[in-house]
Amino acid sequence: MKTRPDLIGYVENNIIPQYANFDKAHREDHARMVIAQSLKLAAKMPEVNSEMAYVVAAFHDLGLVNGRENHHHDSKTILMRDEFLKSHFSAEEIALMGDAVEDHRASNQQKPRNEYGLIVAEADRFIEPETIIRRTVQYGLTHYPELDQEGHYRRTLQHLAGKYGPDGYLKIWIPWSDNADRLKKLHELIADEARIKDLFLRIYGEETEERE
Repeated sequence: MKTRPDLIGYVENNIIPQYANFDKAHREDHARMVIAQSLKLAAKMPEVNSEMAYVVAAFHDLGLVNGRENHHHDSKTILMRDEFLKSHFSAEEIALMGDAVEDHRASNQQKPRNEYGLIVAEADRFIEPETIIRRTVQYGLTHYPELDQEGHYRRTLQHLAGKYGPDGYLKIWIPWSDNADRLKKLHELIADEARIKDLFLRIYGEETEERE
């Protein structure tokens, strides 16, 4: 399904720019990555409406405007109140997209309620070691400025183990996605402290230099 030009224009001009107001780990590049990954997954699921997958990806983190704690709930509210969407999608479609946005959070231990939730949850979990560590460092520098380099390193290790480690809370909801294989490789990296520390130090140096 080809995305309607007016829908693309609305998202590009009114939705994507909102990500500029969030922390560095949730800026425009993250939104575009989730959109790209969502459309890639949707292309392999013929029963899915690609326009709906596109909208869910674009709106998934807008609730960060009110803080991180309840951003998945707030993102759903923002999507369901959007007048432009109401003029382009049915009430049933909007309800499906709202549930999908609400279910995207990685800490959610319940399987998303519909296919669009599965897609955005998987896309948001895009597993690439450097990207994950960079976003972790970016978030830490913004929200824990009192930590020194060692403190940020320990926080990064704790986050990686708690979320992505063999006993971490992150779940892969689409077993045929690229994430399943990437997660296995990330487990190997997490177990190799020398490699992971070298990667952290390089990224930390780049991020702190940029902020000076």
